Amino acid sequence: MGINTCKKKLHAKWISLTIKKKIEVFTGVVFLIIFVSVMFDIWILNYSLNDFKMILEENSQSSDFMDAIEAESSCFKAYIKNPSEENQIQMEIAFDLTSRAVLKLPYDYTSMNVKRYAKTWSIRNNYETYVKKRDYVLAINDENQAYINELYKVYDMQEYLQDYARILMRYTLEEGNDVYLGKVQNLRRVPPIVLVVGILLVSTMISLASIMNKTLILPIMTLVRASKKIASNDFFVEDITVENQDEMGELVKAFNKMKYATGQYITALEEKRKMLDLLHKEELEKIEVEKHLETTNLELLKSQINPHFLFNTLNVIAGMAKLEDAATTEKMIKALSTIFRYNLKTPETEVVLAQELQVVKDYMFLQQMRFGNRISFDIDCKVDVNTVMVPTFSFQPLVENSIIHGLSKKEEGGKVSIRIRMKSKNILITIADSGIGMSEEVLAELRHALKQGNTAKTGIGLGNIYKRVHGMYVDGEVEIFSKNNIGTVVRIKIPQIK
Repeated sequence: MGINTCKKKLHAKWISLTIKKKIEVFTGVVFLIIFVSVMFDIWILNYSLNDFKMILEENSQSSDFMDAIEAESSCFKAYIKNPSEENQIQMEIAFDLTSRAVLKLPYDYTSMNVKRYAKTWSIRNNYETYVKKRDYVLAINDENQAYINELYKVYDMQEYLQDYARILMRYTLEEGNDVYLGKVQNLRRVPPIVLVVGILLVSTMISLASIMNKTLILPIMTLVRASKKIASNDFFVEDITVENQDEMGELVKAFNKMKYATGQYITALEEKRKMLDLLHKEELEKIEVEKHLETTNLELLKSQINPHFLFNTLNVIAGMAKLEDAATTEKMIKALSTIFRYNLKTPETEVVLAQELQVVKDYMFLQQMRFGNRISFDIDCKVDVNTVMVPTFSFQPLVENSIIHGLSKKEEGGKVSIRIRMKSKNILITIADSGIGMSEEVLAELRHALKQGNTAKTGIGLGNIYKRVHGMYVDGEVEIFSKNNIGTVVRIKIPQIK
């Protein structure tokens, strides 16, 4: 009865917590479990590794002493046989190593057994007696009658110490083995303990996860299913009920209230949508009409070039007819006819680059007949002229401007260059002349007039091309640069869209 009452109180307390508190409790329990696991692992490692480390160190210390006393005996005998300076140095080094090894031997009664402690005590006391006897023998003259007796006593003491070292080594190994077996026996009890603790921790995690799922995940999933039904225009789903008294409970209550109100709004919105669809349809029709009007305006702009060009060209032919024979006049007329035929019978807004370049070549033939060697012309094209598309009749007006406004006003004439490149899916066209150019003030006025569409200041040809390029291409550009008495450059960027 008491357990059930406790569970009910905990459940009531839990559902009254906010979502933030629930997450904090869950996270805290997870971190606590992780902390307990880590501390348990650290304890196991310290319990096993520290004692094993101590056993290895004590074995090493006993082994070092045994090696040191044996090395000292050998060096001492070598010096007695041959008391050279080198043997003396080796012997003194051996003395120092043995002294240090003796001092390092464990000598704590509480941490070792009686036999090992007694043997260590014997070694320490006998070693002090041995050192005194050893130093005495080294100090007396070898001609002294007592020298030989004392020397053999030293040898005997060295053998005793070596025997003690071996016995101590055996005692140390035996004690370390006993400690190791005891630790192993204790460690064998660890897996069952770990298993029980792990089961408890996992059970706690599963219980908390189940509570979190019931109080957080399931209400959210219920809201999702109801939302999907509302998305399919079913606004009469049953109200959602949850036990939560936190933010989730408030959200469910608000959802139930909004559900019915939304149903009423949807009907009105549906009627409004139909009205908007009709308005959108009318807007599309209006845009289509405006697009058609824009195309018509582009064609009109294009057609404005024809009489302007015809007038200038006829003047050239009239002038040449007076100076040359009929054969030259005939070639000029053929070139002019080709240009007219292209202009009057090409309704497309775009043509391949090859056609535009041919028109420019025919036009330059007519101009060279007029100006002779005063004018030169070249084309530098690095693209496929049969696949690249450009606006119709866009080169010739610019070349015409270069001759009329730039080269013809210079007594020595000049040169017109056309350079065509492809860069980042854009065709870059540069038409440059070495004419008289223009000042910065005039250039600024011309650029402003182009942006304003003032053909009175820009001229029909340049203004027409500027409008067509910007009207036909979203990223189309027409730029003009000029330096007084140096020349003028017109640069056109035309996107190539398949």
